Amino acid sequence: MQRPIIYIAITNHGFGHATRTAAVAATIQELCPEALLIMVTTAPRWLLECYIKGDFIHRPRAYDLGVVQADSFKMDKPATLEKLLEIKKNQRSIVASEVDFIRQNKVDLILADIPFLAAEIGKAANVPCWAISNFGWDFIYREWGGDFVDIADWIGECYGKCDRLFRLPFHEPMQAFDNIKNITDVGLTGGSPFIDADEIKSKYEINTPREKTILLTFGGLGLQQIPYDNLRKYPDWQFITFDKSAPELPNLIKVKDLKTRPVDFMPICGRVVSKPGFSTFAEATKLGVPIVSVTRDNFAEAAYLIEGISDYNYHQILTPAELFESSWEFLKQPLEPPRCKDKIAIDGNEAIAKTVVDFFEKNVS
Repeated sequence: MQRPIIYIAITNHGFGHATRTAAVAATIQELCPEALLIMVTTAPRWLLECYIKGDFIHRPRAYDLGVVQADSFKMDKPATLEKLLEIKKNQRSIVASEVDFIRQNKVDLILADIPFLAAEIGKAANVPCWAISNFGWDFIYREWGGDFVDIADWIGECYGKCDRLFRLPFHEPMQAFDNIKNITDVGLTGGSPFIDADEIKSKYEINTPREKTILLTFGGLGLQQIPYDNLRKYPDWQFITFDKSAPELPNLIKVKDLKTRPVDFMPICGRVVSKPGFSTFAEATKLGVPIVSVTRDNFAEAAYLIEGISDYNYHQILTPAELFESSWEFLKQPLEPPRCKDKIAIDGNEAIAKTVVDFFEKNVS
């Protein structure tokens, strides 16, 4: 078998898509070390290296944008629309540039999470495009109405040209993919801890009991208005954040090591306080760590994520006022148990990676 070459296109919105896809890519590399991974994303290389231990090519390209945001909650819809219209205008040249790259590098398969032009690129290059996601951007934009409806129609047409969909848990109806014959439901994806729990506790001098050790994580964009002063009311608790702009507090650890990830801290934490985000929810749920999440209006995926963790993880669901304006008494309140008795599948990385490797064994000689 000749060396498999995989073009892995990642939507350019925060860090969540990059981390969950990098975890899948790492599993492909474990099963097929000779595979060449081309990670197509503007996410920084150091982030990808936190998940992928072997070699890969980093191609910093953006041919979607998700949502223009100041932080993990504040969305700029006019700027988002302007950039989407620009992408649509330049679609032909964007596709042509990537097709040239794919042909020059003899790419055999495209994996997409979930930039809509990836399917157009695949069709033009005559290379299969397999999508991986729990939502499509058409679903997010359509809810916003107005000029976004035409954008959603265009994006839906692009998605319909995918050859396969790996549908992740916590998914929306994904109607844009209805005409795709090959839809495979898989388990949760995401990273696993690389650092032993005792090593983490020793390195950061964490001596609090697990139920009083709290991870605060709000994605790569962060959150500007976290009421950190509330932490002073819990002096015998330990809080952990990756927010570089957080204040210096005696019971707050600010993680600055780029090689240490939120998932590495999860096993020592009693709760993860987060916004709705698939990667954080999936990694915590895989590890059995409870989630405290704030609701998020005007971003349609959030409702499906909240439903998902309510079904399969111990949880607390807060209103924005309870997170931003309260004294955080919720930390002392009991958690809600998962509504479903059945466990959720957690083998998404392996299921996708095995299908990719099987494809190469059958189709690449």
